[in-house]
Amino acid sequence: MDFADLKTQAEREWQWLENPPQPLIQIGTGTCGRASGADKVMESVRKTLKKIQVMARTMEVGCIGMCYLEPLMTLRKRGHPPILYGNLTSAKAADIITRFLLDGDLCLELSICTLGEQSRNGIPRLQDHPMMRTQCRIALRNCGLIDPSNILHYIARGGYQGLSRALQMDGAEVAEVIRKAGLRGRGGAGFPTGLKWELTLKEKAEAKYIVCNADEGDPGAFMDRALLEGDPHSVLEGMLIAAHAIGAAEGFIYVRAEYPLAIARLEKALEQMQRCNLLGKSVLGSKFDFNVHIQEGAGAFVCGEETALMASVQGSRGLPTPKPPYPAQSGLWDKPTCINNVETLSNVSAILENGAEWYAASGTKKSKGTKTFSLAGKIRYTGLIEVPLGTTLKEIVYDIGGGAPNGKKIKGVQTGGPSGGCIPASLFDLTVDYESLAEAGSIMGSGGMVVLDQSTCMVDVARYFLSFTQAESCGKCLPCRLGTHQMLRVLEEICEGRGKPDYLELLRGLSETVQKGSLCGLGQTAPNPVQTTLRYFLDEFDRHITDGKCDAGVCLPLFHYEIDPQLCNGCGLCRRKCSTGAIVGERKEPHFIDQAKCSKCGICLQSCKLEAIGIH
Repeated sequence: MDFADLKTQAEREWQWLENPPQPLIQIGTGTCGRASGADKVMESVRKTLKKIQVMARTMEVGCIGMCYLEPLMTLRKRGHPPILYGNLTSAKAADIITRFLLDGDLCLELSICTLGEQSRNGIPRLQDHPMMRTQCRIALRNCGLIDPSNILHYIARGGYQGLSRALQMDGAEVAEVIRKAGLRGRGGAGFPTGLKWELTLKEKAEAKYIVCNADEGDPGAFMDRALLEGDPHSVLEGMLIAAHAIGAAEGFIYVRAEYPLAIARLEKALEQMQRCNLLGKSVLGSKFDFNVHIQEGAGAFVCGEETALMASVQGSRGLPTPKPPYPAQSGLWDKPTCINNVETLSNVSAILENGAEWYAASGTKKSKGTKTFSLAGKIRYTGLIEVPLGTTLKEIVYDIGGGAPNGKKIKGVQTGGPSGGCIPASLFDLTVDYESLAEAGSIMGSGGMVVLDQSTCMVDVARYFLSFTQAESCGKCLPCRLGTHQMLRVLEEICEGRGKPDYLELLRGLSETVQKGSLCGLGQTAPNPVQTTLRYFLDEFDRHITDGKCDAGVCLPLFHYEIDPQLCNGCGLCRRKCSTGAIVGERKEPHFIDQAKCSKCGICLQSCKLEAIGIH
């Protein structure tokens, strides 16, 4: 079957989906959906359809980005707009299916929005939802809308058009399109993608390789996983285009073994590509030959660093090596190798389809296009977002993320994963781009964004992220191996109430040594959380060291709970919740806490409706 026939078949399939002759039920079964019970919802839907004897089609889709609403279900029926329902249970899903399909009841009270172009029946459009209103979805253009295991859905949405155009150009012309678009690597330092391709193309060798870095190991980051689960073909098409540009005939996807669903959907996609003449010999009838292999990583964070990744692909222990030589000069098996991450490659296919000028129209002068972020932490709308580079932190945290839940005050945001920095709320007018984040002491990284509120201790945050990078250090170079260990010991001393005033200068000195002396990016960026918390939250370090207090109530040796007798009415709720029997008092009389018995679990603080319990 040639590509024209594939497109015709894909268009027929998509027309069916847009106006289905029988009801269509789409359920988000990405990892976030499954963790929330999407499998049980799917089972309930199928049982209900059988029970009410209605012929309908069920379909799995990826994560649409609204993870806080999972499990999600879209119901499509001819004559009605496609309606998205969220926070489902098996019972809720069965109720919606029965009422909608038998009685025509749209269950508006359970709906989130419509996926249609226009608002109907008082249901807002998806793009009018607060979380979606200011997003610009390029990398995530298909996630949650197509069946990731059906190549026809991807083709119907413009898939492999970019590859078809690229095959009509030579490698240098393709690299020039990417250079003009201004696409930078969506991970690490943001190296210009087109320039990387040009450097690899110029190398003379009998073999070259393209590698997709899908080793997403940052705590709180799930962009790559969601892309691979929800739209694997966009990444694979980007790999083919990159391979054609640099002259490679073989590629590797290095994906962590902890992503079984992503791996399964990649394997399915590769099978379909083989059948459709999109892999192997003479791709789409051209002179371009290409094959892809999936390499599962064992979960070492350092393997996200490109030289360690290549060592792992080759079967060796994942240890970084000095640069130069750079991978473009000598990479896999000493051959020129180009490494791009998942999000970078998903943008490539869209750029070749729509043009460099189209992509460069969004973003800033030096940071073009959009960036995906995993919005997590103390935020109302957690999930996966994509915004133009140059969007402010304030817009992301408050407009898209909805601010902190329960009316709490936001303290800051940590960007760039464990190697990123903590930016205070006072700097939320900062635009999110490579240069602005670097100036603030943080990095873009892969796109993790963890929001921190008033209940967060910034000293503990620095300790947490440093403990991660210290544990993940490969130990090859002395500054990282011993430096991060010593920094962690100092932070632990401070958190446990044994800090001394000269510890702060010691931390600054150690941070600078580790940063300047480490071999790879892991060690060079590991001090970022410590340096930024010292820079922006020095008062919290001073309170820990000078006053022996943790105002957030996180560092156990540095705080205790007290009940204000003027506010306590003796309702006994906190006493009944306390598992250690530390709270005593007569009914309707002020209670007090026996500090010797108190485990500092915080359940009393959470349960008191009068705010009579405080941290001291």
